[in-house]
Amino acid sequence: MPTQSSVSKSKSKPVQQKSGELDAIALLTQDHENVKALFEQYEGLGERAFVAKKKLAMQICTELIKHATAEEELFYPAVHNASSEAEDLVDEALVEHAAAKDLIAQILSMDAQDELYDAKIKVLSEQIEHHIGEEESELFPKARKAKLDLLAIGKAIALRKEEISVPSPQSLS
Repeated sequence: MPTQSSVSKSKSKPVQQKSGELDAIALLTQDHENVKALFEQYEGLGERAFVAKKKLAMQICTELIKHATAEEELFYPAVHNASSEAEDLVDEALVEHAAAKDLIAQILSMDAQDELYDAKIKVLSEQIEHHIGEEESELFPKARKAKLDLLAIGKAIALRKEEISVPSPQSLS
């Protein structure tokens, strides 16, 4: 993959090219915002809104699985190979992903009215919030500094996310 970056150094706003495509960091940050909004919606649901909770939890889990898979296959290896400064951060992120995937698998195999369902969603939300904070404040700046072709990686991430399918809850039981 080319190592010359064609994007600006802006961290606060998504970097969008003339073609309308986002660079990898902007795309991943957009994913972060989307999943945070889904968690907020979940928090706003009534205690007995089981159907809505299950549907929203499935959406959250799907988004997280697609994001984590693409990140692990494409973004993390590129950053790890390009920046010795980021190696430990990538390793931590992979461990955080593994913990989140374990919780996601539990959530997907449960019914919304099961004991601890809401608690597991809450813990997942907190884990993801922590993970997002570290990525956006520590890992993403190191990725920009590494001069990766973040636009090409962003395109690859977007394509990979479209390919990923998540097993239905019924197939997990």
